[in-house]
Amino acid sequence: MFNLGILTSSDAGSSGKREDTSGLFIKELFSGRGFSVVCYEIVPDDIATIENKIISWADGGEVNLIITNGGTGLGPRDVVPEATKNVIERMVPGISEAMRQHGSNYTKLAMISRGVSGIRNNCLIINLPGSLKAVKQCLEAVEDVIPHALEVLTKIRVEKHPS
Repeated sequence: MFNLGILTSSDAGSSGKREDTSGLFIKELFSGRGFSVVCYEIVPDDIATIENKIISWADGGEVNLIITNGGTGLGPRDVVPEATKNVIERMVPGISEAMRQHGSNYTKLAMISRGVSGIRNNCLIINLPGSLKAVKQCLEAVEDVIPHALEVLTKIRVEKHPS
């Protein structure tokens, strides 16, 4: 079906001090929906590292979907939205808006999640919060739309570059 890259942004996770339960949940959920997880990495909360990884995966042609988790809050090291905005070509704001709106049914804290969604090189990139509970809630809102979005992106790629 589609290939997935999971990028976890966490200083503690990248140094082995914390298990990446959110990233593992994303992997399990999407594997069960027929996605192939072809890239999975935990990186520190560093804007250049995050940008470079997104660029590498999106431009490499192997990944159709990149889901990031972590680094979307208000802390000084929460830089995933900035890194994502710096490298995407087009925004897909409805995905992030839907996740925040759905999350607000559970907690008012959903409104301070700064995650963004967008496209780079026909690869869909979605930022999720870091907590497992928030990841589950966000994905409840959008998981059924993601395959359709990827089908549209695939058709666009074929139309632009006929074989």
